[in-house]
Amino acid sequence: MKSNIRHLRNLILLLILAAGTIYILWNHNRPATWHTTQGYIYGTTYHITYQSPQNLDKTIVEALQSVDRSLSAFNPQSTLSRINRNETQETDTLFRRLFYTAQHVSQTTRGAFDITVGPLVNAWGFGFKNKENVTQALIDSLLRLTGYTKIHINGKKQLVKEHPGIQLDCSAIAKGFGCDLVAEEMQKHKIRNFLIEIGGEIRASGNNKEGHTWTIGVVKPEEQADSTLANPIQTVLSLTNTALATSGNYRNFYIEGDKKYAHTINPHTGQPIQHSLLSATIIAPTCTEADAYATASMVMGLQSAVEILKSEPGILWYFIYQDEDGQEKAMYSPELEPHIVRQ
Repeated sequence: MKSNIRHLRNLILLLILAAGTIYILWNHNRPATWHTTQGYIYGTTYHITYQSPQNLDKTIVEALQSVDRSLSAFNPQSTLSRINRNETQETDTLFRRLFYTAQHVSQTTRGAFDITVGPLVNAWGFGFKNKENVTQALIDSLLRLTGYTKIHINGKKQLVKEHPGIQLDCSAIAKGFGCDLVAEEMQKHKIRNFLIEIGGEIRASGNNKEGHTWTIGVVKPEEQADSTLANPIQTVLSLTNTALATSGNYRNFYIEGDKKYAHTINPHTGQPIQHSLLSATIIAPTCTEADAYATASMVMGLQSAVEILKSEPGILWYFIYQDEDGQEKAMYSPELEPHIVRQ
C-alpha cells in the first residue's frame, strides 16, 4: 500500500515537472508580439512600445512608481519629501543612484546643473509670473541655500545638508531616470526592441516594428497660438541603443529687446539666463545623463555647453539657438551627422 502511494506521488511529481517544462518551452518559443502602453506619471505622459512574448505593463508601472516613491517632490511620503522636511536623513537605493549622477553632472558642468535650485525656480514662478515680487534680497537669501557642494551622502548612507533649509528638487532629471529604470526591466526580461518616452525624454533599443532603427524628431522651439498643437519638427534622428533628452520651453519665452529667452534660472546668480540658446537636445548612454546635461546646457549657453560637452565621452548634442540677426539656427556634434535623417 505504501509502495503504491509512493509511486503515485512520484508520478504526480513527474507530471508536474513535465507540465512546467512544457510551459517554459512554450513561453520561451512563443512569438514576440508588439505591445504599447501609455499613461500619466511625474506630471506628464508616457508612451512605451516593446516587443515581447509577454505583457509587462504592470512591471513598467511599478518601475515608474518606484521613482515617485523615492524622488517626487509632490509625493509627501517620498524619501525626498521627508528629507526636505528634515524628518529623516536616510536615503534609499534609487535616491542614491540619482544623487550620485546628479552630483557628477554638477561637477562636470561647474554647477550649471544643481538639484538644490528648486526654491529659486519657485520664487520666480512658472513663466516668471512672480518676477515683480522677486527682490535681490530674496535672491541672496535663497542663494545661501543653493549649491550642490552643500549636500553629500555620508558613510551611513544619510543625506547631509550644510543648512537645514536646503531643499532638493529632482524634477529636471527624474523623467530620464524613469526611462532608465523601465529600460533595465526590459533588459532583465531579455527584451531587445523597445522605445520608452516620458514627457519627451527617450530611451531606445534595437529596432522598430519595421526592423529599422528608431526615428526620433527634434521639435522647433516655437510658440504656438494653440497650445494643444504639436510643434513642427526641426530635424529627424535615427537612433538605437541610446538615450535622448531635450530641454527648452517651447511655448514659454520672454522677450527682452529683440531677443527671445527660454525660462531657465541660473543656479549661480539666481537670475533668468541671458543667452540665445533656445533648445538643447542631448544624446547619452543613459537618459538620466541626457536629462541632466540638457538642463545644464540651457543654463550654460551655446559656447560654454559646446566647450564642456565636447570633452565628455559618449555625449552628443543638437542645439537650436538665435543668432545676432534673430534667426534660428542649429549646431550639433560632428559625430551626430550620420544619424541625421532629415534636416
